[in-house]
Amino acid sequence: MNWEMLGIRALCVVIGYAFGLFQTAYIIGRLNGIDIREKGSGNAGTTNTLRVLGKKAGLIVMLADIIKSVLAVVVVSLIFRSRYPEYVYLLKLYAGLGAILGHNYPFYLGFKGGKGIAAMGGMILSFHWLYVPIDLLLFFGTVAVTHYVSLASLLLAVSFLLQTILMGELGMFQPYRAPGVALMIPAIPNPIRYEMYVMALIIAALAFIRHHSNIKKLLAGEERKTYVFKKNKAE
Repeated sequence: MNWEMLGIRALCVVIGYAFGLFQTAYIIGRLNGIDIREKGSGNAGTTNTLRVLGKKAGLIVMLADIIKSVLAVVVVSLIFRSRYPEYVYLLKLYAGLGAILGHNYPFYLGFKGGKGIAAMGGMILSFHWLYVPIDLLLFFGTVAVTHYVSLASLLLAVSFLLQTILMGELGMFQPYRAPGVALMIPAIPNPIRYEMYVMALIIAALAFIRHHSNIKKLLAGEERKTYVFKKNKAE
């Protein structure tokens, strides 16, 4: 076992977790005199903020939660891409996982945070550009057609997993090469690629775990719809 790389993996999770601890919904709620976790669905995320505090607050929360994951992934990439070029995409996933865990389970708020979808979206945006058009269309298209944010979130998680496996098998995750470096870098070894698939599965599974109650409501036809251009009443 490569203990150095094991430590680097753990460090990437910690870096991501630190960024994820910025609880935008909670902060916006406090600025408005409430604890967002005690209103509406009790979730400290974009959808509940939209329902409780309106479109402007919901947009701020979504953008900030996306940005914190983008920053986590970019920082990890900048730190490690030159020294470990073949590990870059894997380490991005560890950073993204950490950001999602920090968002979902902030230690200073009793581990009660959001559901991690905006954080996952930020990770996707900064992971590989080929994900962006498909996942944007899938998520916002699903919301526009069904008005179920939970359904769009679950489809996004599944899409991310399937895309990662497909792109990995097609050899799309090439190791980072510094500008001007002519030395050929070998393709990402199979063990690293397979570990990426496991990480993508864990990230997707987290989305399903955090949406377990929404899944029950969707199956029962009781899930609440969310509207962008109409007023949403909090429960």
